[in-house]
Amino acid sequence: MDKKLDKKISISTQNKLILLGLVVSTVLIIGLAFFAITNIQQKISEVYSGFGEILTRTLAIESVEVTKDVQDFEKFSALQSHSRSIINSNNEIAFIEFKDADGKVLYSSKNDYPERAAKTKITSSSQMLVNKDGARTNIGTVLVGLSGGATKNISHATRNSMLVVFTVAWLVFTLVILINTILITRELSILHHGVKKITTGQFGYTLDDKNTSGEIKELIQAFNGMSLRLHQYEEQNIDQLTIERNKFEAVLMSIVNGVVVCDNYDNVVLVNNAAKKMLEVDDAQILNTKIQMYCDTDGELCFKEKIEQFKDTPLDVMENKPLDFNIEIDGRVIKAVISPMFTKNQDYVGYVIVLIDVTKEVEIDKMKSNFISNVSHELRTPVTVLRTYIDTLYNHSADFDEKTNKEFFEVINKEAARLQKMVNDILDFSRLEAGSVKVEKDNTNIIPLIESEIQSMQILAEEKHITFSLIKEPDLPEIPIHADSIVRALNNLLSNAIKYSPENGRIKVRAEIARDPNFIEVSVEDQGCGIPEEHQKKIFERFYRVENNTHTVKGTGLGLHLVKITIEKHHQGEVFVKSRPGEGSTFGFRLPIHPVEETEEV
Repeated sequence: MDKKLDKKISISTQNKLILLGLVVSTVLIIGLAFFAITNIQQKISEVYSGFGEILTRTLAIESVEVTKDVQDFEKFSALQSHSRSIINSNNEIAFIEFKDADGKVLYSSKNDYPERAAKTKITSSSQMLVNKDGARTNIGTVLVGLSGGATKNISHATRNSMLVVFTVAWLVFTLVILINTILITRELSILHHGVKKITTGQFGYTLDDKNTSGEIKELIQAFNGMSLRLHQYEEQNIDQLTIERNKFEAVLMSIVNGVVVCDNYDNVVLVNNAAKKMLEVDDAQILNTKIQMYCDTDGELCFKEKIEQFKDTPLDVMENKPLDFNIEIDGRVIKAVISPMFTKNQDYVGYVIVLIDVTKEVEIDKMKSNFISNVSHELRTPVTVLRTYIDTLYNHSADFDEKTNKEFFEVINKEAARLQKMVNDILDFSRLEAGSVKVEKDNTNIIPLIESEIQSMQILAEEKHITFSLIKEPDLPEIPIHADSIVRALNNLLSNAIKYSPENGRIKVRAEIARDPNFIEVSVEDQGCGIPEEHQKKIFERFYRVENNTHTVKGTGLGLHLVKITIEKHHQGEVFVKSRPGEGSTFGFRLPIHPVEETEEV
């Protein structure tokens, strides 16, 4: 961009200098022509005036001779005849007028030739002198008028000739300037062509200086020397530069986080694979485009406002504290960090945008917030109930009959068990996530564990008039499990099924060989509201809960996550869920019959 601008500026300056030279030369030539023509016309006028004076003196002398021996009454005719002959023989004479010594007009041709007299431009007079008694006596005056026609013709001819001469001189001068400019421009264009070759990496390219001369020739020779040295340098360093560049590109492309490099004009000049994946673009869509024009999934220009803020902030501030913000693309939250980019000489050349996928972190933060809110609410409810009932019994137990007291104790026992389960879930979560738990396994028949846990859940099921049915495949083999962990997982699945089942519902429990005969599959099917498909992939994640108008049962969001840890991390199995909204849900797990012989640690 800067090179093109410099080229335009240099060409414009050259044209201005040429134009200025032509204007100055034109003004100079016009001034010289005007001065010469004016001077010549002045000289012609002086010569013409001198001609008039000579003509007048000659006429005065001739008039004295013509009237010397003529009587006074005949002088008019003599002067008239003499004047007419002179006027008719010379077109320059406009009129002739004779006066005596007293100023009385003796004869004037104005009466005979009024049209010629009207064209008078110059007048000249001379005395008529005669010798009397040895002295010259004035007997009258001759006044001659000249039309100036010859002066006008000579002036026109002179002006035209001078204009032709100076015009030819101006054209020659202009032609010389243009030819010289063309020659210099041609030589400079040769040099410019060579420079373009060098900028494209064609080191070693040389220019022909045969048709050049002077300083341009020396400049071209210096260019050829520079080009050859660059070629030698390129041959010596190209391999090393290529290796370093490839290393840089390999490192950049392999970075997990997205990297977008923009120049000082906001054009994207480099982008790695992670950034293209996060922004859902390819090279053709983003390279050499303005990063401000990128739109997120909502069609918003997600970078524009922040980049304007970045540019409005001093660079030293941005260097110490880069600008960070979040954008959302196709349901994913991307954290963008903008920081300025400098050369080794601390010259600002653009900025770098680092993209980090923080979707998981954002979701976890949200789930933690929900977890804290849910746990606070869940703990507050049983604690409030316990305090209320215990306080009532403490102060008024004597006023109640045995049946009422028993009902109070049942409520207290139920709420205490509920509180204990929540605390156990939280403690189990902390313990299993700590990574220091070792699970000891024994070969166990899983059917008695299932039957025992169903029996323990009968009290909760009867409150909603829910019935259990157990479908078990005969002769299931014993498998190596940690019984307490499996019981806890069954407890979570069965208690969830009871929570979300409607009144008078039915819960089916199955224990059988899975489709893969190396696994035993246990499933719990309820008739609840079901789970939308978009939630099923996340239902086993910690703190995750599905909340909507038909699914508002409170909890900590840890139960299913504990099932996942128990089955997958401790027993090398897998958990699953099958559900459709309005048709109930089936939660279950598969345990390997012959797991890998190793101790699992979390």
